Amino acid sequence: MIRLFRVFVPVGTLILLLSEIMLVSSAFILATYIILDVDPKIYLFYERGITSIALVLVSILIGMYLHDLYSDIFVKSRIALLQQLCLVIGIAFLTQGFIAYLSRGLRMPIRVMVLGSFIALAAIYSWRVFLSSYALHVVGRDSLLLVGGSPVLEEIAQFIVDHPEKGLSITGYVDDFHEPGFQLPGATVLGPMNMLREVVDRTHPNRIVVGMFERRNRLPVGDLLHLRFAGHIIEEASTAYESVCGRICLNELRPSHLIYTGELGPSRTALVYHQVTNLMAAAVGILVTSPFMLITALVVRLSSPGPILYRQVRVGLNGEPFTLYKFRSMRVDAEAGTGAVWASKDDPRITPAGRVLRKLRLDELPQLFNVLKGEMALVGPRPERPEFVKTLSESIPYYQQRHAVLPGITGWAQINYKYGDTLEDTVTKLEFDLYYIKNMSAALDMYIIFHTVKAMLLFRGAQ
Repeated sequence: MIRLFRVFVPVGTLILLLSEIMLVSSAFILATYIILDVDPKIYLFYERGITSIALVLVSILIGMYLHDLYSDIFVKSRIALLQQLCLVIGIAFLTQGFIAYLSRGLRMPIRVMVLGSFIALAAIYSWRVFLSSYALHVVGRDSLLLVGGSPVLEEIAQFIVDHPEKGLSITGYVDDFHEPGFQLPGATVLGPMNMLREVVDRTHPNRIVVGMFERRNRLPVGDLLHLRFAGHIIEEASTAYESVCGRICLNELRPSHLIYTGELGPSRTALVYHQVTNLMAAAVGILVTSPFMLITALVVRLSSPGPILYRQVRVGLNGEPFTLYKFRSMRVDAEAGTGAVWASKDDPRITPAGRVLRKLRLDELPQLFNVLKGEMALVGPRPERPEFVKTLSESIPYYQQRHAVLPGITGWAQINYKYGDTLEDTVTKLEFDLYYIKNMSAALDMYIIFHTVKAMLLFRGAQ
């Protein structure tokens, strides 16, 4: 895996992206040579043909991204893949129609567009089938040897089994708690701890992940030092958990990890820059979305009795309370008989119009004013209600640390985890929030915003 934008990206995904950029570009360049009667070099270099091809390339890549073709890189159904690619090409044609209104000089000649699209469709389809069936199982696939018997190792293995698109595999386990051959998630036990070097020499893993079952268990320091100086990559279970799962493992987290780490969060200068850019983005966002806010306000007013805006006290930076603004999506008496309770999936208290607003995330737009007031950021941990914060802080270690940064309209947990209303879900979301706080950066914020826009366009709603 390679780290980009503070996010660990599978090598297979990068291989696929780079190779398809070359395939699509080559398809349209080839089409110009086949179709055009004039010298193709004149069109490409003197009539903005390269720019036209670049615009088509971007529209195809965005279409593939919107259809999750860079998330699920393994082909599960060839018919479904063909259908998705046809829709992607359709997006490219629609984009060409829009470009024609802006500048006819940038529109690709229709014959070149048709032939190039056909060649690109055939090339991408064939390439993906080949990669999924053969190449991705060999190229760019990291193998992990799990050493020590910690339960966290099994969590890592289970995640890898559930997410084959990560491009990872489990070589096996080495521990003293199971007999050789015992089946664990993703692989079997290959031997006890005293056979570590022998197992490594036999299996040649890309990485060795060490997680001791109990701290008092003897760590094979001599063997690990020998393997490290022999060129093997060795990681702690908590580090591997973070890179593989994209979140901090609370079970492995110690206060010293937070106190002495040099990577935790941004510098003060970066925080000031973060706040200034959020204020500017909020101001622009309010101007751009004001027509949508007006329409949403009318929908809320006409669909159910009660106020248009919903005001609720939430916990913000350093645990300070603030008033959060949303367009009302629930009945006015939603908590009259229950008091403060978590919203649940398919919550009966949500109005029909509110269900649509939540799907489109239009109910969140007034929070831009919270950002403008400096109470929130565009990206950060979602702010929680004081009643829940008190309970969760007593039940979950390190929960208060999520208030070290401004809460956000969207966040790392929202794009990575399902809607949850249980304590276990809250723990998992906290692990994502701590990952964000540790890796907070402008690049990661842009990555999260990009995925949030995708969720809005595909009507997936908030997670």
